[in-house]
Amino acid sequence: MKKNPLSVQLDVSDFLPADETEKQSLVVMRESVSFWKDGMRRLLKNKVAMVSLVVIILVMIFAFILPIFYPYSYDEQLRGRENLGMMEPIPEKALALAESKGLSTFPHILGTDNMGRDYMIRVMMGTRISLLVGITASVIILFIGSLYGAIAGYFGGKVDMMMMRLVDIIYTVPDILIIILLSVTLKYPLKQLAADYPAMFGWIETVGVGLVCIFIVFALLYWVGMARIVRSQILILKEQEYVTAAKALGAGSGHIIRKHLLTNCIGTLIVTTTLQIPSSIFTESFLSFIGLGVAAPMTSLGSLASAAIGGISSYPHRLLIPALMISLIILSFNLLGDGLRDAFDPKLKN
Repeated sequence: MKKNPLSVQLDVSDFLPADETEKQSLVVMRESVSFWKDGMRRLLKNKVAMVSLVVIILVMIFAFILPIFYPYSYDEQLRGRENLGMMEPIPEKALALAESKGLSTFPHILGTDNMGRDYMIRVMMGTRISLLVGITASVIILFIGSLYGAIAGYFGGKVDMMMMRLVDIIYTVPDILIIILLSVTLKYPLKQLAADYPAMFGWIETVGVGLVCIFIVFALLYWVGMARIVRSQILILKEQEYVTAAKALGAGSGHIIRKHLLTNCIGTLIVTTTLQIPSSIFTESFLSFIGLGVAAPMTSLGSLASAAIGGISSYPHRLLIPALMISLIILSFNLLGDGLRDAFDPKLKN
């Protein structure tokens, strides 16, 4: 019988068990994967990003592991071996002196500088310092920028307006001028602090006041870009249903920002931080090149390039090698960051 369309009675046929044809139509053809697993699959398919990751790993091995087994130290001055060329044999007098004092006679692959220091180990240490500065500065920028941007985006209104106007003011501050002023004003206090408390602050003398000032400037000025990116993400995410549900359950603002909003921004944070590392490395290399970086005998790639300017006509490899290393690191991190963005940005999924 034909059912009356105005009837409120239930149709018994709607509750019959599904047959095999209906069951097969409901089978999921593709397995369910998480956000991270799906992103890693797409990242592994990106050959350029994977080659860049391999290059970064090799550079880190070169900077952090090889110096452990290398027979020379970055600050070891060897008499009679000044200004040796690439793979140039050690002079006989220097060789006899080294054998008499029990020093290493391992060949200098990249030669030596004007003070008799092996150039290969100095490039290794310079790469290590540049990488450490880039990674540490990016972590500082990530922490300050993400927290500042999340607070501004979550509360909105007058709080957002005041915090973003402060960001606009910081954008106008010249970072080089601040580093010079800090280097002049903090030089004596920091050295005095290192002398009074050598166990805790002795590292300041090793890395130099200039590098400490660079970190301070990174913490004061360079987080504004990260803050703007995070704020734009929080403005979108705070309107989602799970944030409303968390508020209804009595969750505080700090808990919502930390557990719900920043957690859902983690893909953007990773990509932005990865792209910030080469920018920080380039900034540190530039400042070290003009003499505002690490203190001698510690070195970085920028200071190596600066020291090589005077002998560029006689020893061009001393400038080309650190310059190529800086270019290789920056290019690899940029390509890896682009690959991470393509893999973890939902808007680029298709």
